[in-house]
Amino acid sequence: MIQSMTGFGRCELVEENQKITVELKAVNHRYLDLSVKIPKKLSPFENTVRNLLKEYIQRGKVDIFITYESTDEGHVTLQYNEQLAETYLAYMNRMAEQFGLPNDVTAYRLSRCPDVLVMEEQETDEQQIQGLLEKALRAAAEEFVASRAREGEHLKQDLLEKLEQMLTYVDFIEEHAPVILQDYRQRLETKLAELLADKQVDEGKVAAEVVLFADRICVDEETVRLRSHIEAMKQALLTGGSVGRKLDFIAQEMNREANTILSKAGDLTVSDMGINLKTDIEKVREQIQNIE
Repeated sequence: MIQSMTGFGRCELVEENQKITVELKAVNHRYLDLSVKIPKKLSPFENTVRNLLKEYIQRGKVDIFITYESTDEGHVTLQYNEQLAETYLAYMNRMAEQFGLPNDVTAYRLSRCPDVLVMEEQETDEQQIQGLLEKALRAAAEEFVASRAREGEHLKQDLLEKLEQMLTYVDFIEEHAPVILQDYRQRLETKLAELLADKQVDEGKVAAEVVLFADRICVDEETVRLRSHIEAMKQALLTGGSVGRKLDFIAQEMNREANTILSKAGDLTVSDMGINLKTDIEKVREQIQNIE
């Protein structure tokens, strides 16, 4: 399966009065670059997030947005420090007796003393939160991978069509080579006949010159390698997996062969085919940048 490096995935889970939302967005990148936006409460799990996503993603610049909400109104409780209240009251009674003051302590006044009544947040079950987070991450990652696969399938079909078109250019260049040599020989014989007037043209010298010309314009090695590169790219696309870097390398080699063909072209039609070939190779290279 071929995967595009652009993709999107989202999951929102609500369990036991807690809600976690995960969004994944990705664009092209040479390597894997994870940017995690996570609330402070979930920051201890950032490494968990990164390690989990590496199971699903090999390349791309991925932005991860995570939000967390708790809808449990009872997560904060009022705590009564009875021992501290007794201590406060004992000291107040003692002060009233010592200084002859009226003891007008009420329960309300006592409750206003520091730390007698305190609001405490209940401890969060970190394992429960982590489990919910991982569940949401995997669901979002699976949707993310599915979106990449759909786009990857479109890219694969487009690339296979371009590779088939490139083969027709290679066929033309190979088939046209003998025609170029024949035309060159005829032009050479005509030119020599004009220069030598009534003298007979030396066929041996003509043949030698044609051989030299054929060697200069011979692109047999280049077309053979081009066919090999095209076939290798087709096989990689059909095999699938994380092949983006491999395809990019093959495309570079294809471009090298196309440049050599253009430099050797001894005919306008071959030059045109070489330009078409290079144009399609560039299109292929651009598309490959989107493949993981």
